[in-house]
Amino acid sequence: MASTKTLTETQRVALITGSGADRVGNRIARALIGDGFDIALHYHSSKEFAESTVSEISSQGGTAQCFPADVTSETDVDRLITKVIERFGRLDLLVNAASQWNRKPIDEVTAADVLSAFKVDGLGTFLCARRAGLVMVRQAQGGCIVNIGDASMYQPRTGEPAYYLAKGTIPTLTRMLAVEMAALNPAVRVNAVLAGSVMAPNSFTESQRQQRQTDSLTQMVDHPASLASAIRYLAESPAVTGTCLTIDGGRGIRHAGTES
Repeated sequence: MASTKTLTETQRVALITGSGADRVGNRIARALIGDGFDIALHYHSSKEFAESTVSEISSQGGTAQCFPADVTSETDVDRLITKVIERFGRLDLLVNAASQWNRKPIDEVTAADVLSAFKVDGLGTFLCARRAGLVMVRQAQGGCIVNIGDASMYQPRTGEPAYYLAKGTIPTLTRMLAVEMAALNPAVRVNAVLAGSVMAPNSFTESQRQQRQTDSLTQMVDHPASLASAIRYLAESPAVTGTCLTIDGGRGIRHAGTES
């Protein structure tokens, strides 16, 4: 159920894909409420949690509504963006957080596994960004798109080949979209955040969680607020586009920093 707060000219609207479940997208959505955004939460199968989030935001004086869609379907994505515009009248920020993560060793992964991962993380990100971007280019104020990638694609772990293949598309996709959208309206910017250990899967063991902390120079893990801060920076920086910002607590340079 949506809040009935009236939209004003100064209010901004953010759509966060993959924000229905209690994962990174949902935490980003909650954080953006504090920055004055009205929130469109996208979900695929987590309807109950998405509706609960909307109710919680509304009870705290915020404005939110949830929308279902399969981001791998062009028809669904077009319908999603249309419904968001019908409800809120504008779209200032799109955060592409919808993702698929499954562990399977290289000797068991199939072409179907790879295609499934790519459809969500690659194609889904493209479809949402393209459709939202084409709405933003018609707005005088433009807009901002932030794609969520994975910093560990530079130091991939074993057992996740399909996931890394799919997430590896994000930097190229981001730069391409930044060029395409700027050609239509220079006020539309596209960036990416390459996330590190911001929120461990519920399936992780205590040993795995401890290893994540050891791998981090800052010793700060499972901190989705860091990701929200990066998105906030990108949303508020009119000269930044085509950039991939790494938020990994220094994991990527840890070994270089300990060499004798």
